[in-house]
Amino acid sequence: MITNSIVTNMFVTMQAEYAVDMARPEPISRRDRPAKPPLSRAAILDAAVEVVHRDGAAALTMRRLASELDTGPASLYVYVRNTTELNALLIDRYLSELDLSWDGREPWRERLQRVVDDYAGLLASQPGLASAALTTWPDGPHYLDLLELLMRLLDEAGVDIETAARGVDLLLQHATASAAEWAAHATPTGQDLADLTETLDAATAERHPSLHRAGSTVFTSGTPDERTRWATTAIVNGILASGSEHPHR
Repeated sequence: MITNSIVTNMFVTMQAEYAVDMARPEPISRRDRPAKPPLSRAAILDAAVEVVHRDGAAALTMRRLASELDTGPASLYVYVRNTTELNALLIDRYLSELDLSWDGREPWRERLQRVVDDYAGLLASQPGLASAALTTWPDGPHYLDLLELLMRLLDEAGVDIETAARGVDLLLQHATASAAEWAAHATPTGQDLADLTETLDAATAERHPSLHRAGSTVFTSGTPDERTRWATTAIVNGILASGSEHPHR
């Protein structure tokens, strides 16, 4: 009887332990987990594009990017030194979307205007990207392609190489600043032209006679595209006057 009781108790205990084991979740072997994609500069830039597209360039930090990639920030520094380099690489990635070809058939001035317009439009299309570009030189082959095209176009116009280099810098600075300005105006908290008009209309004939005589309309008329094109034309004319080897070309 005692032996039977012991056997019965052991059987009941084994059943209970088995039931507990069945209820307990089975541990997942690390070998069975899907492996994370290996980190690379390309993978980091892909994730950065997603962050900018979703939340704007201002949200892009190394910590945020590490979270997107399910890794620690320290892992990213193997591929990217800091946020500044990240922005430089990211802007170059976006520049890959531009058409930077020229076969020589389109007149140089028209091609130059078109690429400057496209560049400004690209920066303005992503929140915060133009602001980042104001203080960051892009880093990569697409930026070099952009510079190469602009230098070729100014060479075709007869501009000497030093003036052309400075002219390219000025053209891109203005296009970047214009994109940043109009992108900022498009935000919910940004100023609009009504704010500027109100300020200009406050000019009095006694203190600001030239402003009062001109009126606010001359400062605010024209679309962003029209104003950018006017500025590009003015800058190019200045470049030609400053360093053109063939002024009538």
